[in-house]
Amino acid sequence: MSARMVSIKEVAEAAGVSTATVSRVLSNGLHVRPEVRERVMATVERLGYRPNLVARSLRSQQSNTIGLIVSDISNPFFTAISRAVEDTAYEQGFSVLLCNTDENAEKEAIYLNLMRDMSVAGAIMSPTRQTIANFTDSNFPFPIVVVDRSISNGDIDAVLLDNVDAAYRLVTHLIEQGYRRIGALCSEMSTGLERQIGYEKALRSHGLAPKTEYMKYVAPKVEAGYAATLKMIDVAEPPDALFTVNSLLAVGALQAVRERSLSIPDDMALVTFDETTWASLVQPAITLIAQPTYEIGKTATELLLQRIADPNRPTRQVMLKGQLQVRGSSAPRG
Repeated sequence: MSARMVSIKEVAEAAGVSTATVSRVLSNGLHVRPEVRERVMATVERLGYRPNLVARSLRSQQSNTIGLIVSDISNPFFTAISRAVEDTAYEQGFSVLLCNTDENAEKEAIYLNLMRDMSVAGAIMSPTRQTIANFTDSNFPFPIVVVDRSISNGDIDAVLLDNVDAAYRLVTHLIEQGYRRIGALCSEMSTGLERQIGYEKALRSHGLAPKTEYMKYVAPKVEAGYAATLKMIDVAEPPDALFTVNSLLAVGALQAVRERSLSIPDDMALVTFDETTWASLVQPAITLIAQPTYEIGKTATELLLQRIADPNRPTRQVMLKGQLQVRGSSAPRG
């Protein structure tokens, strides 16, 4: 980034367009040819231009806006958290700026910079893996509360689920129902890794050894769950039960099982995380760990507002428990 502030006029001159065209490009306005848009954005990147949003809105004080950065708004877990954050912030006179990273560290950085430019009072975020690995307090010019994913190398407020315990109880339930060949769809995010620890702990504590052919590391997306489940079904001795670390993977697994005309739970039991509108409506209904999503969002917002009011208070890490909801998808092994 340039040491001095680059003006919109300089961007326009360098790109060979008017300042009005630059403004339309930056605000995603219509009537801009694709090649012009591309040239303007390349010039913005090269010159390090940043719209001065604070000056534009004539604000010199900290705003009454907080940011919310989630990894995938299509995940019902984050949808529910977003609702709680908005409700709680609104009650205290704050508005919420919602951003979705798609697990992309570059998008996350863009949104954090946007929030800095808007002088947000603070932010709640589910960090990407890259941010977790490189976290330092100095990365953020405003207070941060993390949800869902822990940061081990930072002194920061956090609201988390006890993932190891939740996964242990979920897999133990399967074992108690008579299942022995239990596959797992895992992810490499901290949440997924913690749930994998609980999965392996449950197997070992019941005399079962985790098998690599029954464990797949995938992106936490529907299509990834679908593809990984098909591969697992095709092994010589497929699992008799499947544990997935989030509900989107469970949807993909369910699609794969049905495509192969298999039956849940007769051919393969299925368990997952997060209560969703579909989990109790499909037949059979899905056994899962219900996270206290509203409580997570509400608590995170309360922690953030407390931090804004008192920047020097000690940090807090709130660890919540999930609730095991037993349903037909894990009926006793026949």
